[in-house]
Amino acid sequence: KVCAACHGFDGNSFLPANPSLSGQHEEYLYKQLAEFKSGARNNAVMAGMVANLSADDMRNVAAYYASQVPKQMSATDKDLVAQGRKLYRGGNATNGVAACAGCHSPNGAGIPAQFPRLASQHAEYVATQLKAFRAGYRANDPNRMMRATAVKLTDQEIAALAEYISGLH
Repeated sequence: KVCAACHGFDGNSFLPANPSLSGQHEEYLYKQLAEFKSGARNNAVMAGMVANLSADDMRNVAAYYASQVPKQMSATDKDLVAQGRKLYRGGNATNGVAACAGCHSPNGAGIPAQFPRLASQHAEYVATQLKAFRAGYRANDPNRMMRATAVKLTDQEIAALAEYISGLH
Protein backbone atom coordinates (compact mmCIF):
# COMPACT_ATOMS: atom_id res chain seq x y z
CA LYS A 1 0.00 0.00 0.00
CA VAL A 2 2.85 2.37 0.79
CA CYS A 3 4.50 1.77 -2.61
CA ALA A 4 1.18 2.17 -4.43
CA ALA A 5 0.83 5.78 -3.33
CA CYS A 6 3.59 6.81 -5.73
CA HIS A 7 3.98 3.85 -8.10
CA GLY A 8 0.38 2.67 -8.46
CA PHE A 9 -1.07 -0.52 -7.01
CA ASP A 10 -0.01 -2.53 -10.07
CA GLY A 11 3.23 -0.59 -10.56
CA ASN A 12 1.86 1.66 -13.30
CA SER A 13 2.62 5.06 -11.84
CA PHE A 14 0.08 7.76 -12.54
CA LEU A 15 2.58 10.48 -11.55
CA PRO A 16 5.02 11.41 -14.36
CA ALA A 17 7.79 12.20 -11.88
CA ASN A 18 7.68 8.65 -10.45
CA PRO A 19 8.78 5.54 -12.31
CA SER A 20 6.41 2.83 -13.36
CA LEU A 21 7.66 -0.42 -11.84
CA SER A 22 5.36 -2.93 -13.51
CA GLY A 23 7.19 -5.42 -15.70
CA GLN A 24 10.60 -4.15 -14.60
CA HIS A 25 13.23 -6.85 -14.13
CA GLU A 26 13.07 -8.33 -10.66
CA GLU A 27 16.86 -8.24 -10.23
CA TYR A 28 16.98 -4.58 -11.22
CA LEU A 29 14.18 -3.62 -8.83
CA TYR A 30 15.87 -5.45 -5.96
CA LYS A 31 19.20 -3.78 -6.76
CA GLN A 32 17.61 -0.33 -6.74
CA LEU A 33 15.81 -0.96 -3.43
CA ALA A 34 19.01 -2.25 -1.85
CA GLU A 35 20.94 0.76 -3.15
CA PHE A 36 18.34 3.21 -1.82
CA LYS A 37 18.73 1.47 1.54
CA SER A 38 22.54 1.52 1.50
CA GLY A 39 22.75 5.07 0.16
CA ALA A 40 24.46 3.99 -3.07
CA ARG A 41 21.47 5.54 -4.86
CA ASN A 42 20.68 8.92 -3.37
CA ASN A 43 16.99 9.69 -2.82
CA ALA A 44 15.76 10.86 0.57
CA VAL A 45 12.15 9.79 0.00
CA MET A 46 13.06 6.28 -1.12
CA ALA A 47 15.72 5.91 1.59
CA GLY A 48 12.98 6.49 4.15
CA MET A 49 10.62 4.06 2.41
CA VAL A 50 13.11 1.18 2.41
CA ALA A 51 14.78 1.86 5.76
CA ASN A 52 12.79 -0.80 7.61
CA LEU A 53 12.56 -3.34 4.80
CA SER A 54 14.47 -6.59 5.13
CA ALA A 55 16.23 -8.19 2.17
CA ASP A 56 13.29 -10.62 1.91
CA ASP A 57 10.81 -7.72 1.94
CA MET A 58 12.71 -6.05 -0.90
CA ARG A 59 12.82 -9.31 -2.87
CA ASN A 60 9.07 -9.72 -2.41
CA VAL A 61 8.34 -6.15 -3.54
CA ALA A 62 10.61 -6.64 -6.56
CA ALA A 63 8.95 -9.95 -7.46
CA TYR A 64 5.47 -8.45 -7.15
CA TYR A 65 6.11 -5.46 -9.40
CA ALA A 66 8.10 -7.53 -11.90
CA SER A 67 5.07 -9.81 -12.31
CA GLN A 68 2.68 -6.93 -13.12
CA VAL A 69 1.71 -5.95 -16.67
CA PRO A 70 3.05 -2.57 -17.80
CA LYS A 71 0.52 -0.07 -19.09
CA GLN A 72 1.51 1.06 -22.54
CA MET A 73 2.01 4.77 -22.84
CA SER A 74 2.34 6.80 -25.97
CA ALA A 75 4.61 9.58 -27.09
CA THR A 76 2.93 12.76 -28.26
CA ASP A 77 5.54 14.99 -29.92
CA LYS A 78 6.29 13.55 -33.38
CA ASP A 79 9.38 15.72 -33.94
CA LEU A 80 10.94 14.66 -30.65
CA VAL A 81 10.03 11.04 -31.32
CA ALA A 82 11.83 11.14 -34.68
CA GLN A 83 14.97 12.60 -33.11
CA GLY A 84 14.74 10.23 -30.13
CA ARG A 85 14.29 7.18 -32.37
CA LYS A 86 17.45 8.05 -34.27
CA LEU A 87 19.47 8.46 -31.05
CA TYR A 88 17.96 5.42 -29.34
CA ARG A 89 18.58 3.13 -32.29
CA GLY A 90 21.79 4.55 -33.75
CA GLY A 91 23.40 6.83 -31.19
CA ASN A 92 25.28 9.93 -32.25
CA ALA A 93 28.71 9.35 -33.77
CA THR A 94 29.47 13.08 -33.70
CA ASN A 95 29.58 13.27 -29.91
CA GLY A 96 30.22 9.58 -29.17
CA VAL A 97 26.81 8.68 -27.76
CA ALA A 98 26.18 4.96 -28.09
CA ALA A 99 22.81 3.62 -29.21
CA CYS A 100 20.51 3.00 -26.23
CA ALA A 101 19.11 -0.08 -27.99
CA GLY A 102 22.43 -1.87 -27.54
CA CYS A 103 21.85 -2.21 -23.81
CA HIS A 104 18.14 -1.58 -23.36
CA SER A 105 17.10 -3.59 -26.47
CA PRO A 106 15.37 -2.22 -29.57
CA ASN A 107 11.91 -2.36 -27.98
CA GLY A 108 13.04 -1.03 -24.58
CA ALA A 109 12.61 -4.35 -22.78
CA GLY A 110 16.14 -4.19 -21.37
CA ILE A 111 18.28 -7.16 -20.51
CA PRO A 112 17.41 -8.87 -17.20
CA ALA A 113 19.92 -8.43 -14.37
CA GLN A 114 21.98 -6.03 -16.48
CA PHE A 115 19.94 -3.22 -18.00
CA PRO A 116 16.47 -1.99 -16.96
CA ARG A 117 13.31 -2.02 -18.97
CA LEU A 118 12.63 1.48 -20.33
CA ALA A 119 9.56 0.91 -22.51
CA SER A 120 6.48 2.91 -21.50
CA GLN A 121 8.30 4.80 -18.78
CA HIS A 122 7.16 8.36 -18.13
CA ALA A 123 9.10 10.84 -20.27
CA GLU A 124 9.49 13.18 -17.30
CA TYR A 125 11.05 10.44 -15.18
CA VAL A 126 13.41 9.34 -17.98
CA ALA A 127 14.58 12.92 -18.57
CA THR A 128 15.15 13.47 -14.85
CA GLN A 129 17.23 10.31 -14.55
CA LEU A 130 19.33 11.11 -17.63
CA LYS A 131 20.02 14.58 -16.23
CA ALA A 132 20.91 13.07 -12.84
CA PHE A 133 23.38 10.68 -14.51
CA ARG A 134 24.78 13.56 -16.58
CA ALA A 135 25.33 15.70 -13.47
CA GLY A 136 26.82 12.76 -11.53
CA TYR A 137 24.06 13.01 -8.93
CA ARG A 138 22.93 9.51 -9.80
CA ALA A 139 26.00 7.31 -9.66
CA ASN A 140 24.81 3.74 -9.11
CA ASP A 141 25.54 2.61 -12.66
CA PRO A 142 28.07 -0.21 -13.04
CA ASN A 143 31.29 0.91 -14.72
CA ARG A 144 29.97 4.51 -15.02
CA MET A 145 28.27 3.48 -18.26
CA MET A 146 25.21 5.73 -17.97
CA ARG A 147 27.20 8.67 -16.61
CA ALA A 148 29.69 8.40 -19.48
CA THR A 149 26.83 8.37 -21.97
CA ALA A 150 24.57 10.98 -20.37
CA VAL A 151 27.36 13.54 -19.98
CA LYS A 152 27.49 13.75 -23.78
CA LEU A 153 23.75 14.40 -24.20
CA THR A 154 22.29 17.85 -24.72
CA ASP A 155 19.02 18.90 -23.10
CA GLN A 156 17.36 18.59 -26.52
CA GLU A 157 18.68 15.03 -26.96
CA ILE A 158 17.49 14.09 -23.47
CA ALA A 159 14.02 15.45 -24.23
CA ALA A 160 13.94 13.52 -27.52
CA LEU A 161 15.08 10.25 -25.95
CA ALA A 162 12.62 10.61 -23.08
CA GLU A 163 9.72 11.22 -25.47
CA TYR A 164 10.69 8.29 -27.70
CA ILE A 165 11.18 5.91 -24.76
CA SER A 166 7.78 6.79 -23.32
CA GLY A 167 6.17 5.42 -26.46
CA LEU A 168 8.17 2.19 -26.76
CA HIS A 169 6.17 -1.03 -26.41
